[in-house]
Amino acid sequence: MQDLLKEIRACDVCREHLPLGPRPIIEAVKNSKIILISQAPGRVVHESGIAWKDQSGKKLREWLDVDDETFYDPANFAILPMGFCYPGKAKTGDLPPRKECAPLWHHQVFEKLENVKLKILIGSYASSYYLPKSKHKNLTEKVSNFDEFLPEFLPLPHPSPVNRFWRIKNPWFDEKMIPEVQQLVREIL
Repeated sequence: MQDLLKEIRACDVCREHLPLGPRPIIEAVKNSKIILISQAPGRVVHESGIAWKDQSGKKLREWLDVDDETFYDPANFAILPMGFCYPGKAKTGDLPPRKECAPLWHHQVFEKLENVKLKILIGSYASSYYLPKSKHKNLTEKVSNFDEFLPEFLPLPHPSPVNRFWRIKNPWFDEKMIPEVQQLVREIL
């Protein structure tokens, strides 16, 4: 696994498309229990080199009900974005994750993992990629019917502060789903 991570962290396949250059963000060990499959690192994470070390990560840890020590233990959580590098800024938020990463690297990482209990799909890019044949047409429908995808997958919205309006519009997420997510994570860890 460490050789593969070293190879991924040296990847520069889409160098010319990255405004700040490549800095692949990934964490895993062969016995990681929960895989966080997310969008792509933001600028703050690109600069620090630490996955989820931003406001989105703070909210995600709150949703999962875990402290930093638990979260950053790769035996608990592997970090596997759809795009490993910061893709750049769009008019609102960041650009979509680069399309090269997931098909190039994800299957190789999954081949090395021996103890995965759950894959948490964070945001629409991960849910669309890993649940392409879902009868649910959008992320809200996938999230609200999350139990249909268990025990392998758990779709979640992105915890970005930008998505606070989605959460206000969908109060069931915080009221009903988050306690269930926290219980599931407790049982796995």
